[in-house]
Amino acid sequence: MRGARWLIDSLRDKQPVDKSLGQHFLVSDKLISRAVQLGEIQADDHVLEVGPGPGVLTEVILATGCTLTAVEIDSGAVSHLTDCFAPEIDSNQLTVVEGDVLTAAWPQNITKIVANIPYQISSPLIEIITRYHRNPRTSALELVVLLVQEEFAERLTMEYESDVGSLGMTASLDWICEIEDKVSPHNFSPMPKVNSRYVTLAPHDENWPCDVRLVRQMIHLAFHQRRKKLRSTLKAVPRRIGRVNGWHAQRWKDAYAAHLEDERMESRPEELELEDWIDLCESFTLATKNS
Repeated sequence: MRGARWLIDSLRDKQPVDKSLGQHFLVSDKLISRAVQLGEIQADDHVLEVGPGPGVLTEVILATGCTLTAVEIDSGAVSHLTDCFAPEIDSNQLTVVEGDVLTAAWPQNITKIVANIPYQISSPLIEIITRYHRNPRTSALELVVLLVQEEFAERLTMEYESDVGSLGMTASLDWICEIEDKVSPHNFSPMPKVNSRYVTLAPHDENWPCDVRLVRQMIHLAFHQRRKKLRSTLKAVPRRIGRVNGWHAQRWKDAYAAHLEDERMESRPEELELEDWIDLCESFTLATKNS
């Protein structure tokens, strides 16, 4: 293999780093291989790579023999990848898609996702990954490996009590999120100002007794003003309540009114575990099932 330094230098010879895209390329071959280890990538997998850039991870993923689809927004990087991995593209092992991963169409048979992603798309990407996994028209994902900023990783996995929030709580509705290896700035080119961490997301496929979309909206609504008690925050109607089947503004208001004497309404959002949110959502649903 050519290795990370060669691939990065080759791309740099063609164009400068685009800071607006949050480009920080991993230069440690050991840490690049770690992503493949964490993803347990096998030859029969179809992997989606997000933002391959110079192709340092692309090369290691392809060495497993799997099928790989790589989505890259930078047209210069796409041209570079097309040149460097022409044999793999010709054999249909690799497909390079030019576009924004947040809006591009993904293949329907992805089994795993590997991504070194800029901070600004971390949250929306996880939402899209979750929708893909839950979509009955696509294959269920087996494992997701993300390299993200450390602070984001801690919030996603709720590593500390202070990290409990809507990001980690809603993610745990679908995923077992684990924080993995720390990656220091000197392992990137150019170097970011903060540490990064690998995180893994493994689906637990729990069947909740209420609509998971309603739980998400309830959690987001409560944590939007996390210092207030649920009695105050849940009084407002979620902005997208109409997207949840069978729910509308009046039904939410009725459900809230039915819980005015419920002691859980005296809690602040960080005091509730995931099971508590499920129970409260189920209670809201049962109290208004004929509405």
